[in-house]
Amino acid sequence: MTARAELSSPQDADPARPPRLGALVQYALLAGPLLSMLDSSIVNVAVEPIARELHAGLTTVQWTVSGYLLALGAGLAGTAYLARRFGTRPVYQVSVIAFTVASALCALTPNAGVLVAARVLQGLVAAPLVPLAMSMLLGRSTGAARSISPAAGIMLFLGPALGPTVGGALIGAVGWRAIFLINVPLGALAALAVRFVPPALAPGRTPGARFDLPGLILLAAGLTGLLLGASQGAASGWTSAVTLIPLAAGAALLAGYIAWALRRDQPALDLSLARHPVPALSMVLSALASVVTWAAVFLLPVFVQSVQGRSALAAGLTLLPQGLITGLSTALAPRLLTRLTIRLTVLAGFAVLALASLALLLVTATTPLWLIALILAVRSVSIGLVINPLLQALTEPLRPDQLNDANTLFNTCQRIAGSFGIGLLAALYATQSRTHGPVPALHLTGLVLAAIAATGALAALALPARRNTALSRT
Repeated sequence: MTARAELSSPQDADPARPPRLGALVQYALLAGPLLSMLDSSIVNVAVEPIARELHAGLTTVQWTVSGYLLALGAGLAGTAYLARRFGTRPVYQVSVIAFTVASALCALTPNAGVLVAARVLQGLVAAPLVPLAMSMLLGRSTGAARSISPAAGIMLFLGPALGPTVGGALIGAVGWRAIFLINVPLGALAALAVRFVPPALAPGRTPGARFDLPGLILLAAGLTGLLLGASQGAASGWTSAVTLIPLAAGAALLAGYIAWALRRDQPALDLSLARHPVPALSMVLSALASVVTWAAVFLLPVFVQSVQGRSALAAGLTLLPQGLITGLSTALAPRLLTRLTIRLTVLAGFAVLALASLALLLVTATTPLWLIALILAVRSVSIGLVINPLLQALTEPLRPDQLNDANTLFNTCQRIAGSFGIGLLAALYATQSRTHGPVPALHLTGLVLAAIAATGALAALALPARRNTALSRT
Protein backbone atom coordinates (compact mmCIF):
# COMPACT_ATOMS: atom_id res chain seq x y z
CA MET A 1 0.00 0.00 0.00
CA THR A 2 1.44 3.37 -0.91
CA ALA A 3 0.68 6.83 0.23
CA ARG A 4 2.17 10.21 1.07
CA ALA A 5 1.86 11.57 4.53
CA GLU A 6 3.01 14.44 6.68
CA LEU A 7 5.67 13.67 9.23
CA SER A 8 4.37 16.26 11.68
CA SER A 9 1.05 16.61 13.41
CA PRO A 10 -1.52 18.80 11.65
CA GLN A 11 -0.99 21.51 14.22
CA ASP A 12 2.69 22.10 13.48
CA ALA A 13 3.11 20.95 9.91
CA ASP A 14 5.92 22.56 7.93
CA PRO A 15 5.01 23.21 4.29
CA ALA A 16 8.65 23.10 3.20
CA ARG A 17 9.38 20.76 0.36
CA PRO A 18 11.31 17.74 1.68
CA PRO A 19 13.76 15.61 -0.28
CA ARG A 20 12.22 12.55 -1.85
CA LEU A 21 13.03 9.13 -0.53
CA GLY A 22 15.81 7.63 -2.63
CA ALA A 23 15.33 4.50 -4.69
CA LEU A 24 17.35 2.38 -2.22
CA VAL A 25 15.26 3.53 0.76
CA GLN A 26 12.01 2.94 -1.15
CA TYR A 27 13.21 -0.54 -2.07
CA ALA A 28 14.09 -1.26 1.56
CA LEU A 29 10.60 -0.25 2.74
CA LEU A 30 8.65 -1.90 -0.08
CA ALA A 31 10.56 -5.16 -0.60
CA GLY A 32 9.51 -6.57 2.78
CA PRO A 33 5.76 -6.03 2.30
CA LEU A 34 5.97 -7.15 -1.32
CA LEU A 35 7.72 -10.44 -0.49
CA SER A 36 5.33 -11.04 2.40
CA MET A 37 2.24 -10.56 0.22
CA LEU A 38 3.69 -12.54 -2.69
CA ASP A 39 4.33 -15.52 -0.44
CA SER A 40 0.71 -15.44 0.68
CA SER A 41 -0.41 -16.55 -2.79
CA ILE A 42 2.54 -17.73 -4.86
CA VAL A 43 2.71 -21.15 -3.16
CA ASN A 44 -0.88 -21.97 -4.18
CA VAL A 45 0.29 -23.01 -7.65
CA ALA A 46 3.12 -25.15 -6.20
CA VAL A 47 1.11 -27.49 -3.95
CA GLU A 48 0.81 -30.29 -6.51
CA PRO A 49 4.47 -30.33 -7.69
CA ILE A 50 5.68 -30.12 -4.07
CA ALA A 51 3.52 -33.11 -3.09
CA ARG A 52 4.76 -35.06 -6.09
CA GLU A 53 8.48 -34.43 -5.48
CA LEU A 54 8.39 -34.86 -1.69
CA HIS A 55 6.08 -37.91 -1.86
CA ALA A 56 3.54 -36.31 0.46
CA GLY A 57 -0.24 -36.07 0.46
CA LEU A 58 -1.97 -32.93 -0.82
CA THR A 59 -3.58 -32.43 2.60
CA THR A 60 -0.17 -32.29 4.26
CA VAL A 61 1.33 -29.98 1.63
CA GLN A 62 -1.70 -27.68 1.82
CA TRP A 63 -0.45 -26.73 5.27
CA THR A 64 2.42 -24.89 3.56
CA VAL A 65 -0.26 -22.38 2.57
CA SER A 66 -2.48 -22.52 5.66
CA GLY A 67 0.43 -22.63 8.13
CA TYR A 68 1.98 -19.50 6.62
CA LEU A 69 -1.28 -17.53 6.78
CA LEU A 70 -2.05 -18.64 10.35
CA ALA A 71 1.46 -17.78 11.55
CA LEU A 72 1.22 -14.43 9.78
CA GLY A 73 -1.95 -13.62 11.71
CA ALA A 74 -0.51 -14.80 15.02
CA GLY A 75 2.68 -12.80 14.46
CA LEU A 76 0.70 -9.58 14.13
CA ALA A 77 -0.20 -9.91 17.82
CA GLY A 78 3.37 -9.20 18.91
CA THR A 79 4.35 -6.66 16.26
CA ALA A 80 3.38 -3.49 18.11
CA TYR A 81 5.11 -4.56 21.35
CA LEU A 82 8.35 -5.49 19.54
CA ALA A 83 8.41 -2.08 17.82
CA ARG A 84 7.83 -0.31 21.16
CA ARG A 85 10.50 -2.38 22.90
CA PHE A 86 13.27 -2.38 20.28
CA GLY A 87 12.35 0.35 17.79
CA THR A 88 10.66 0.15 14.39
CA ARG A 89 13.69 0.01 12.11
CA PRO A 90 15.64 -2.69 14.02
CA VAL A 91 12.58 -4.96 14.22
CA TYR A 92 11.86 -4.45 10.52
CA GLN A 93 15.46 -5.25 9.58
CA VAL A 94 15.56 -8.40 11.71
CA SER A 95 12.23 -9.50 10.21
CA VAL A 96 13.60 -9.07 6.67
CA ILE A 97 16.71 -11.08 7.54
CA ALA A 98 14.68 -13.83 9.24
CA PHE A 99 12.25 -13.97 6.31
CA THR A 100 15.19 -14.39 3.93
CA VAL A 101 16.69 -17.19 6.03
CA ALA A 102 13.29 -18.93 6.30
CA SER A 103 12.91 -18.70 2.52
CA ALA A 104 16.26 -20.45 2.09
CA LEU A 105 15.15 -23.16 4.52
CA CYS A 106 11.97 -23.66 2.48
CA ALA A 107 14.01 -24.05 -0.71
CA LEU A 108 16.41 -26.56 0.85
CA THR A 109 13.82 -28.65 2.72
CA PRO A 110 14.25 -32.44 2.46
CA ASN A 111 10.64 -33.39 3.25
CA ALA A 112 7.12 -32.00 3.66
CA GLY A 113 7.26 -31.81 7.45
CA VAL A 114 10.33 -29.56 7.43
CA LEU A 115 8.75 -27.46 4.67
CA VAL A 116 5.60 -26.87 6.71
CA ALA A 117 7.69 -25.90 9.75
CA ALA A 118 9.81 -23.53 7.64
CA ARG A 119 6.67 -21.95 6.17
CA VAL A 120 5.24 -21.39 9.66
CA LEU A 121 8.51 -19.69 10.64
CA GLN A 122 8.39 -17.66 7.43
CA GLY A 123 4.85 -16.47 8.18
CA LEU A 124 5.68 -15.62 11.79
CA VAL A 125 8.64 -13.39 10.89
CA ALA A 126 6.77 -11.89 7.92
CA ALA A 127 4.04 -10.47 10.17
CA PRO A 128 5.84 -7.23 11.13
CA LEU A 129 6.87 -6.36 7.57
CA VAL A 130 3.69 -4.66 6.31
CA PRO A 131 2.66 -2.68 9.44
CA LEU A 132 6.18 -1.52 10.25
CA ALA A 133 6.92 -0.50 6.66
CA MET A 134 3.65 1.46 6.68
CA SER A 135 4.71 3.16 9.91
CA MET A 136 7.92 4.34 8.29
CA LEU A 137 6.23 5.37 5.05
CA LEU A 138 3.44 7.20 6.87
CA GLY A 139 5.34 8.25 9.98
CA ARG A 140 5.43 11.90 10.94
CA SER A 141 8.39 12.65 13.16
CA THR A 142 9.46 15.92 11.50
CA GLY A 143 7.79 18.88 9.92
CA ALA A 144 8.02 17.55 6.38
CA ALA A 145 6.20 15.42 3.89
CA ARG A 146 7.40 12.64 1.68
CA SER A 147 6.05 10.69 -1.25
CA ILE A 148 6.31 7.30 -2.85
CA SER A 149 7.02 7.22 -6.55
CA PRO A 150 4.49 5.84 -9.05
CA ALA A 151 6.98 3.07 -9.90
CA ALA A 152 7.00 1.96 -6.26
CA GLY A 153 3.20 1.99 -6.14
CA ILE A 154 3.04 -0.12 -9.28
CA MET A 155 5.53 -2.64 -7.87
CA LEU A 156 3.66 -3.02 -4.60
CA PHE A 157 0.22 -3.51 -6.16
CA LEU A 158 1.23 -5.42 -9.28
CA GLY A 159 3.33 -8.02 -7.42
CA PRO A 160 0.55 -9.73 -5.43
CA ALA A 161 -1.76 -9.75 -8.46
CA LEU A 162 0.83 -11.57 -10.57
CA GLY A 163 2.11 -13.82 -7.79
CA PRO A 164 0.49 -17.06 -9.02
CA THR A 165 1.55 -16.34 -12.62
CA VAL A 166 5.14 -15.65 -11.61
CA GLY A 167 5.08 -18.77 -9.46
CA GLY A 168 3.79 -20.86 -12.34
CA ALA A 169 6.50 -19.54 -14.66
CA LEU A 170 9.26 -20.24 -12.12
CA ILE A 171 7.96 -23.75 -11.45
CA GLY A 172 7.77 -24.50 -15.17
CA ALA A 173 11.28 -23.17 -15.88
CA VAL A 174 13.25 -24.16 -12.79
CA GLY A 175 11.08 -26.08 -10.32
CA TRP A 176 9.07 -25.28 -7.18
CA ARG A 177 12.14 -24.54 -5.06
CA ALA A 178 12.73 -21.45 -7.19
CA ILE A 179 9.70 -19.67 -5.73
CA PHE A 180 11.53 -19.62 -2.39
CA LEU A 181 15.08 -19.16 -3.70
CA ILE A 182 14.11 -15.96 -5.50
CA ASN A 183 13.37 -14.39 -2.11
CA VAL A 184 16.97 -14.85 -0.94
CA PRO A 185 18.79 -12.25 -3.08
CA LEU A 186 15.82 -9.86 -2.96
CA GLY A 187 15.58 -10.16 0.82
CA ALA A 188 19.35 -9.90 1.33
CA LEU A 189 19.46 -6.68 -0.69
CA ALA A 190 16.50 -5.29 1.29
CA ALA A 191 18.20 -6.14 4.60
CA LEU A 192 21.29 -4.20 3.51
CA ALA A 193 19.20 -1.32 2.18
CA VAL A 194 17.39 -0.88 5.51
CA ARG A 195 20.64 0.57 6.87
CA PHE A 196 20.07 3.62 4.67
CA VAL A 197 16.56 4.34 5.98
CA PRO A 198 16.78 7.69 7.84
CA PRO A 199 16.19 7.19 11.56
CA ALA A 200 13.71 10.10 11.51
CA LEU A 201 11.31 7.98 9.45
CA ALA A 202 11.00 5.26 12.08
CA PRO A 203 9.37 5.57 15.50
CA GLY A 204 12.00 4.66 18.09
CA ARG A 205 11.89 2.67 21.31
CA THR A 206 9.32 3.51 23.95
CA PRO A 207 10.98 3.85 27.36
CA GLY A 208 9.39 1.58 29.94
CA ALA A 209 7.55 -0.61 27.39
CA ARG A 210 6.09 -3.60 29.24
CA PHE A 211 5.47 -7.10 27.93
CA ASP A 212 1.79 -8.11 28.05
CA LEU A 213 2.03 -11.90 28.02
CA PRO A 214 -1.66 -12.69 28.82
CA GLY A 215 -2.83 -10.20 26.22
CA LEU A 216 -0.40 -11.56 23.63
CA ILE A 217 -1.64 -15.13 24.19
CA LEU A 218 -5.30 -14.12 23.97
CA LEU A 219 -4.76 -12.01 20.85
CA ALA A 220 -2.54 -14.48 19.00
CA ALA A 221 -4.78 -17.45 19.81
CA GLY A 222 -7.92 -15.51 18.88
CA LEU A 223 -6.54 -14.41 15.52
CA THR A 224 -5.32 -17.93 14.79
CA GLY A 225 -8.77 -19.36 15.59
CA LEU A 226 -10.59 -16.90 13.35
CA LEU A 227 -8.19 -17.34 10.43
CA LEU A 228 -8.21 -21.14 10.82
CA GLY A 229 -12.01 -21.12 10.81
CA ALA A 230 -12.05 -18.93 7.69
CA SER A 231 -9.65 -21.26 5.86
CA GLN A 232 -11.65 -24.33 6.92
CA GLY A 233 -14.86 -22.62 5.80
CA ALA A 234 -13.50 -22.19 2.30
CA ALA A 235 -12.37 -25.83 2.18
CA SER A 236 -15.00 -27.74 4.20
CA GLY A 237 -18.07 -25.51 4.24
CA TRP A 238 -19.10 -22.72 6.60
CA THR A 239 -21.51 -24.87 8.61
CA SER A 240 -19.14 -27.76 9.33
CA ALA A 241 -17.80 -28.42 12.83
CA VAL A 242 -14.17 -27.94 11.73
CA THR A 243 -15.17 -24.41 10.72
CA LEU A 244 -17.53 -23.40 13.51
CA ILE A 245 -15.41 -24.64 16.44
CA PRO A 246 -12.27 -22.57 15.67
CA LEU A 247 -14.45 -19.59 14.70
CA ALA A 248 -16.29 -19.69 18.02
CA ALA A 249 -13.08 -20.21 19.99
CA GLY A 250 -11.32 -17.41 18.12
CA ALA A 251 -14.20 -15.00 18.64
CA ALA A 252 -14.35 -15.81 22.38
CA LEU A 253 -10.59 -15.34 22.79
CA LEU A 254 -10.66 -12.01 20.94
CA ALA A 255 -13.57 -10.85 23.09
CA GLY A 256 -11.48 -11.79 26.11
CA TYR A 257 -8.55 -9.81 24.74
CA ILE A 258 -10.72 -6.71 24.16
CA ALA A 259 -11.93 -6.86 27.78
CA TRP A 260 -8.35 -7.34 28.96
CA ALA A 261 -6.85 -4.58 26.78
CA LEU A 262 -9.36 -1.97 27.92
CA ARG A 263 -8.06 -2.34 31.49
CA ARG A 264 -4.34 -2.21 30.63
CA ASP A 265 -2.04 0.79 30.24
CA GLN A 266 0.20 -1.05 27.75
CA PRO A 267 -1.73 -3.89 26.10
CA ALA A 268 -0.12 -6.06 23.45
CA LEU A 269 -2.06 -4.11 20.81
CA ASP A 270 -3.57 -0.75 21.69
CA LEU A 271 -7.24 -0.70 20.68
CA SER A 272 -7.91 2.89 21.73
CA LEU A 273 -7.78 3.96 18.08
CA ALA A 274 -11.04 2.09 17.51
CA ARG A 275 -12.76 4.44 19.96
CA HIS A 276 -12.27 7.39 17.58
CA PRO A 277 -15.08 7.43 14.98
CA VAL A 278 -13.13 8.71 11.96
CA PRO A 279 -10.08 6.37 12.21
CA ALA A 280 -12.38 3.44 13.01
CA LEU A 281 -14.59 4.21 10.00
CA SER A 282 -11.48 4.58 7.83
CA MET A 283 -10.33 1.07 8.75
CA VAL A 284 -13.77 -0.40 8.04
CA LEU A 285 -14.00 1.32 4.65
CA SER A 286 -10.48 0.23 3.71
CA ALA A 287 -11.41 -3.36 4.56
CA LEU A 288 -14.57 -3.13 2.41
CA ALA A 289 -12.60 -1.73 -0.52
CA SER A 290 -10.02 -4.52 -0.22
CA VAL A 291 -12.68 -7.25 -0.16
CA VAL A 292 -14.50 -5.86 -3.20
CA THR A 293 -11.26 -5.37 -5.13
CA TRP A 294 -9.44 -8.60 -4.33
CA ALA A 295 -12.50 -10.86 -4.55
CA ALA A 296 -12.66 -10.09 -8.27
CA VAL A 297 -8.90 -10.55 -8.59
CA PHE A 298 -9.32 -13.99 -7.02
CA LEU A 299 -12.42 -15.10 -8.94
CA LEU A 300 -11.81 -13.81 -12.47
CA PRO A 301 -8.56 -15.75 -13.09
CA VAL A 302 -10.39 -18.89 -11.93
CA PHE A 303 -13.25 -18.09 -14.33
CA VAL A 304 -10.90 -17.33 -17.22
CA GLN A 305 -9.05 -20.62 -16.80
CA SER A 306 -11.87 -23.01 -15.86
CA VAL A 307 -14.70 -21.60 -17.99
CA GLN A 308 -12.93 -19.95 -20.92
CA GLY A 309 -10.11 -22.50 -21.08
CA ARG A 310 -7.30 -19.93 -21.00
CA SER A 311 -3.81 -20.59 -19.64
CA ALA A 312 -2.53 -19.40 -16.27
CA LEU A 313 -0.19 -17.02 -18.10
CA ALA A 314 -3.12 -15.47 -20.01
CA ALA A 315 -5.06 -15.09 -16.76
CA GLY A 316 -2.07 -13.40 -15.14
CA LEU A 317 -1.60 -11.01 -18.04
CA THR A 318 -5.28 -10.05 -17.73
CA LEU A 319 -4.41 -8.69 -14.29
CA LEU A 320 -1.45 -6.67 -15.58
CA PRO A 321 -3.35 -3.45 -16.51
CA GLN A 322 -5.09 -3.50 -13.14
CA GLY A 323 -1.78 -3.55 -11.30
CA LEU A 324 -0.40 -0.71 -13.40
CA ILE A 325 -3.49 1.46 -13.00
CA THR A 326 -3.73 0.73 -9.28
CA GLY A 327 -0.12 1.75 -8.67
CA LEU A 328 -0.45 4.90 -10.77
CA SER A 329 -3.76 5.96 -9.23
CA THR A 330 -2.49 5.38 -5.70
CA ALA A 331 0.66 7.40 -6.31
CA LEU A 332 -0.82 10.20 -8.46
CA ALA A 333 -4.33 10.69 -7.09
CA PRO A 334 -3.19 12.79 -4.10
CA ARG A 335 -1.59 15.32 -6.46
CA LEU A 336 -4.73 15.68 -8.56
CA LEU A 337 -7.46 15.76 -5.91
CA THR A 338 -6.32 18.47 -3.51
CA ARG A 339 -9.40 20.60 -4.23
CA LEU A 340 -11.78 17.83 -3.18
CA THR A 341 -12.72 16.74 0.32
CA ILE A 342 -11.95 13.38 1.86
CA ARG A 343 -15.66 12.61 1.96
CA LEU A 344 -16.25 13.39 -1.72
CA THR A 345 -13.13 11.57 -2.92
CA VAL A 346 -13.90 8.35 -1.04
CA LEU A 347 -17.56 8.55 -2.08
CA ALA A 348 -16.48 8.87 -5.73
CA GLY A 349 -14.07 5.96 -5.35
CA PHE A 350 -16.72 3.61 -4.00
CA ALA A 351 -19.17 4.79 -6.70
CA VAL A 352 -16.62 3.90 -9.41
CA LEU A 353 -16.02 0.55 -7.72
CA ALA A 354 -19.76 -0.19 -7.59
CA LEU A 355 -20.38 0.71 -11.25
CA ALA A 356 -17.32 -1.20 -12.44
CA SER A 357 -18.42 -4.23 -10.40
CA LEU A 358 -21.74 -4.14 -12.26
CA ALA A 359 -19.70 -4.45 -15.45
CA LEU A 360 -18.99 -8.05 -14.41
CA LEU A 361 -22.51 -8.72 -15.73
CA LEU A 362 -21.00 -8.33 -19.20
CA VAL A 363 -18.58 -11.23 -18.72
CA THR A 364 -19.55 -14.53 -20.32
CA ALA A 365 -17.78 -17.69 -21.47
CA THR A 366 -16.81 -15.94 -24.73
CA THR A 367 -15.86 -12.49 -23.45
CA PRO A 368 -12.47 -11.44 -24.86
CA LEU A 369 -9.62 -11.00 -22.42
CA TRP A 370 -9.14 -7.34 -23.34
CA LEU A 371 -12.64 -6.52 -22.07
CA ILE A 372 -12.07 -8.40 -18.79
CA ALA A 373 -8.75 -6.57 -18.38
CA LEU A 374 -10.52 -3.25 -19.06
CA ILE A 375 -13.17 -3.96 -16.42
CA LEU A 376 -10.49 -4.78 -13.85
CA ALA A 377 -8.49 -1.69 -14.81
CA VAL A 378 -11.51 0.61 -14.36
CA ARG A 379 -12.22 -0.94 -10.96
CA SER A 380 -8.61 -0.33 -9.94
CA VAL A 381 -8.93 3.44 -10.48
CA SER A 382 -11.08 3.51 -7.35
CA ILE A 383 -8.17 2.35 -5.14
CA GLY A 384 -6.32 5.63 -5.59
CA LEU A 385 -9.51 7.52 -4.82
CA VAL A 386 -10.23 5.49 -1.68
CA ILE A 387 -6.96 4.44 -0.02
CA ASN A 388 -5.00 7.71 0.17
CA PRO A 389 -7.82 9.82 1.69
CA LEU A 390 -8.64 7.04 4.14
CA LEU A 391 -5.00 6.84 5.20
CA GLN A 392 -5.08 10.59 5.78
CA ALA A 393 -8.23 10.27 7.90
CA LEU A 394 -6.67 7.35 9.80
CA THR A 395 -3.26 8.86 10.56
CA GLU A 396 -3.95 12.60 10.94
CA PRO A 397 -5.16 12.43 14.57
CA LEU A 398 -2.28 10.17 15.65
CA ARG A 399 1.02 10.88 17.35
CA PRO A 400 4.09 9.24 15.73
CA ASP A 401 4.36 6.77 18.64
CA GLN A 402 0.81 5.53 17.91
CA LEU A 403 1.49 4.58 14.29
CA ASN A 404 2.82 1.06 14.93
CA ASP A 405 -0.27 0.07 16.91
CA ALA A 406 -2.55 1.79 14.38
CA ASN A 407 -0.94 0.09 11.37
CA THR A 408 -0.93 -3.29 13.11
CA LEU A 409 -4.62 -2.90 13.95
CA PHE A 410 -5.27 -1.75 10.37
CA ASN A 411 -3.51 -4.81 8.90
CA THR A 412 -5.25 -7.14 11.36
CA CYS A 413 -8.65 -5.82 10.28
CA GLN A 414 -7.63 -6.12 6.61
CA ARG A 415 -6.51 -9.72 7.06
CA ILE A 416 -9.65 -10.80 8.93
CA ALA A 417 -11.97 -9.00 6.50
CA GLY A 418 -10.10 -10.42 3.53
CA SER A 419 -10.20 -13.99 4.83
CA PHE A 420 -13.92 -13.89 5.59
CA GLY A 421 -15.05 -11.67 2.73
CA ILE A 422 -13.19 -13.41 -0.06
CA GLY A 423 -13.88 -16.84 1.46
CA LEU A 424 -17.63 -16.20 1.66
CA LEU A 425 -17.76 -14.75 -1.87
CA ALA A 426 -15.78 -17.70 -3.22
CA ALA A 427 -18.22 -20.06 -1.48
CA LEU A 428 -21.14 -18.15 -3.01
CA TYR A 429 -19.60 -18.44 -6.46
CA ALA A 430 -18.86 -22.15 -6.04
CA THR A 431 -22.38 -22.93 -4.76
CA GLN A 432 -24.10 -20.97 -7.51
CA SER A 433 -21.82 -22.53 -10.13
CA ARG A 434 -22.98 -26.01 -9.15
CA THR A 435 -26.66 -25.11 -9.27
CA HIS A 436 -26.92 -22.47 -12.00
CA GLY A 437 -23.62 -22.55 -13.87
CA PRO A 438 -20.45 -20.41 -13.63
CA VAL A 439 -21.66 -17.45 -15.71
CA PRO A 440 -24.80 -16.73 -13.62
CA ALA A 441 -22.67 -17.34 -10.51
CA LEU A 442 -20.18 -14.68 -11.62
CA HIS A 443 -23.01 -12.25 -12.37
CA LEU A 444 -24.54 -12.77 -8.92
CA THR A 445 -21.14 -12.26 -7.33
CA GLY A 446 -20.78 -9.02 -9.29
CA LEU A 447 -24.11 -7.80 -7.92
CA VAL A 448 -23.01 -8.62 -4.36
CA LEU A 449 -19.72 -6.78 -4.88
CA ALA A 450 -21.59 -3.76 -6.25
CA ALA A 451 -23.90 -3.79 -3.22
CA ILE A 452 -20.91 -3.88 -0.83
CA ALA A 453 -19.31 -0.97 -2.68
CA ALA A 454 -22.59 0.97 -2.57
CA THR A 455 -22.70 0.39 1.19
CA GLY A 456 -19.18 1.80 1.43
CA ALA A 457 -20.27 4.88 -0.55
CA LEU A 458 -23.12 5.52 1.88
CA ALA A 459 -20.83 5.06 4.89
CA ALA A 460 -18.35 7.51 3.34
CA LEU A 461 -20.88 10.28 3.95
CA ALA A 462 -19.82 10.17 7.61
CA LEU A 463 -16.20 11.05 6.75
CA PRO A 464 -14.96 14.60 7.41
CA ALA A 465 -15.52 17.24 4.74
CA ARG A 466 -11.96 18.57 4.79
CA ARG A 467 -9.66 18.76 1.81
CA ASN A 468 -7.13 16.12 0.75
CA THR A 469 -4.10 18.06 1.91
CA ALA A 470 -2.07 15.88 4.26
CA LEU A 471 -1.23 13.35 1.56
CA SER A 472 -0.79 15.74 -1.32
CA ARG A 473 2.35 17.72 -0.71
CA THR A 474 5.40 17.21 -2.87
